Amino acid sequence: MGFWQVGVGLVVFLALGYSEALWRNKRSSNYFFMPRALSKVQKTDSRMPPIPQKYDPSNLVLVPQKLPAPFPVQKPARSDFKKPSQDVLGVQSKELLLGPVQKLTWRFPSLPEEPTQPSVPFNLRHPVPARSVAARCAENSVYVEVMQDFFGNGKPLKSSAFTLGGCTATGEDPSAQVLLFESELHGCGSILTVTEDELVYTFKLVYTPQEVLYGVPIVRSSSAVVGIECHYSRKHNVSSDALMPNWIPYAASKAAEEIFVFSLRLMTDDWQFERPSNQYFLGDIINIEASVQPYNHVPIRVFVDSCVATTVPDAASIPRYSFIENNGCLVDAKLTGSRSQFMPRTQIDTLQFQLEAFRFQEEISGFVYITCVLKVAAASTPTNVEQKACSFSANRWVSADGDDQVCGCCDATCGIRSGSDQLKDLQWNRAVVGPIRVKDRFGPM
Repeated sequence: MGFWQVGVGLVVFLALGYSEALWRNKRSSNYFFMPRALSKVQKTDSRMPPIPQKYDPSNLVLVPQKLPAPFPVQKPARSDFKKPSQDVLGVQSKELLLGPVQKLTWRFPSLPEEPTQPSVPFNLRHPVPARSVAARCAENSVYVEVMQDFFGNGKPLKSSAFTLGGCTATGEDPSAQVLLFESELHGCGSILTVTEDELVYTFKLVYTPQEVLYGVPIVRSSSAVVGIECHYSRKHNVSSDALMPNWIPYAASKAAEEIFVFSLRLMTDDWQFERPSNQYFLGDIINIEASVQPYNHVPIRVFVDSCVATTVPDAASIPRYSFIENNGCLVDAKLTGSRSQFMPRTQIDTLQFQLEAFRFQEEISGFVYITCVLKVAAASTPTNVEQKACSFSANRWVSADGDDQVCGCCDATCGIRSGSDQLKDLQWNRAVVGPIRVKDRFGPM
């Protein structure tokens, strides 16, 4: 190694040593970095006193200044969400310098007492059943009136909410807020119940809340069903005011002031009593007696002008079978070859006839109703084409009163009486017997 290389290494070593000493001196002193201009002044002007290397308050040549920190010392704190947060004002640092903080005791705050409710006079008002439905049973129909304020709470309901056995209202009175229903006895879903003495037709008036139709999940009224019953006597005695004839003899005028009671009854085989049962089998003979009871001493005669059989009490219903027509001609024997006939008259106020039992096709119930038109005349009046009782027997027409000539019109149309030859009818009326239940002679039904 040459001398020149040794000299360079020595210079580098001295420079590094001087730099390290100078760095230690700066760390131990509180001086900041000295400007380069002062260093030049000190080097160029040897007459200026040297700048002290340590802080001397009496020497005001250069007083070192500490620049304040832009923000106080901050310490991390824990927030409620377990994230570090900064104390911007430095309050936490100052509290830590005050010493230990006394532990606080915490408890739930006491709730304020609610004021006492004063006694209030109150009575629960229970709903009172509303009288909002009225019904009237006629001879072959029923009439029902329904108030639209159905529940009596002052809130009228829509007519579409009410049905009578599935039938809607037939009329409405907007001023009175009343709905009207009308139905035949066998219509609008009626149910027939037969007891020993009565026929009972039951209807159901149904109210359906409108909310159900609207599809909303709430209701403000409950559904309701009102039962309506019409009771009818099975004996079917009929009476009404007298009908004044055009020709009025003394006896007829006296009889016209009275009331007549008609009856149509099922009789036993010996005709002595009313039959207690209405059940027959196909092919049996049904004994039927028509009678009239006058409340006077004038003798009168009863006739069966016409009869029709139906499956319901309504004589105009379908199907129906007319077996007495043309003013007293019993045509069943001629039409079907049956044994049906009028019995010879034994009393002037009674007329008996026999009908061979039958039932309607495709009618599984087997019920038959018989509706007849009955009329009376003075017993002194002879039989004629409009007042007769004729049966078809041995291929000819015969009269229950013995005068077969009056039956000659049964195969045609019996003539209408003229003004000078008018007959002395006093009264006529309609009577019904039934239901008569006809079963198959063999097999269940």
